[in-house]
Amino acid sequence: MSFFPKRHASRVGISQAIAYDSSVGATNPFGAATYQIRLVANSACHYRIGDGSQTATIADTYLPANAIEYVIVSPGQRIAAVKAATNGLVTATAGTFWVTEMS
Repeated sequence: MSFFPKRHASRVGISQAIAYDSSVGATNPFGAATYQIRLVANSACHYRIGDGSQTATIADTYLPANAIEYVIVSPGQRIAAVKAATNGLVTATAGTFWVTEMS
């Protein structure tokens, strides 16, 4: 995959909202011209990106609540999210995960 740095301004494309809890929420495949996505969730979660169907676990990449993250992807990949694990400091809650395709 070629290098695709985050630009100061990107065109906003299709946005998908997925609900997650202890069960996994997953998106449709990214578009044919999508090489970057913008992620945000309203509660702490873990996410996984890859080819084909994805199942996120609490061992996958952590995204704190209300943090915006840009990630490089390949066209046709999918993303899945699951609520973060409960520990002594954080109580895990269900939430919504917004995935926006950027170009």
